[in-house]
Amino acid sequence: MARVPTHSIDEAPQASREPLERQSKRVGKTINIFGAMAHSPALIGAYDAVEDVLAERTNLPAAVRPALHLTVANVNDCTYCQAAYTGSAKGVGYTDEQTLDIRRGKLPGDDKLTALLTFAREIAARNGWVADGTWQDTLDAGWGEQELLDAFAEVIRTTLTNWFNHLNGTELDLPAAPSLD
Repeated sequence: MARVPTHSIDEAPQASREPLERQSKRVGKTINIFGAMAHSPALIGAYDAVEDVLAERTNLPAAVRPALHLTVANVNDCTYCQAAYTGSAKGVGYTDEQTLDIRRGKLPGDDKLTALLTFAREIAARNGWVADGTWQDTLDAGWGEQELLDAFAEVIRTTLTNWFNHLNGTELDLPAAPSLD
């Protein structure tokens, strides 16, 4: 059971309504994570600002963002986000099988993306620490330093959503992600 109320746009604290409305429009409805984040105007505002900056300023291709989100959600064992980001990944063209591969951290046939997913997994699993070899392997795969920093920002953004769901116990209101078994 969720620890905080899940708000609709009309019921949210006044300072939360604008960012909640933006996030609801972005995904097509008010989902539980955003409705619950809206209980804190600071939290929904911070998430909204980060999402906006990353969407507008990233050097990463658009299809890479949901792959990173899905990878990190798997590392952080966030059931809610794995469901949400599976939907996002499918929305940009990944197949069901590819979403499973992404959650496992390796996309067969795409060595460049796999290198970036490995990099992101290491950041998430090791609290920001990345081995020099992983950094270099990711550069050698064709990613630039700015793209690596943008991927780092995506890991932080995703960790925020993952940890919020862990803290809150956000109830799943999306189709569940398929099992990795």
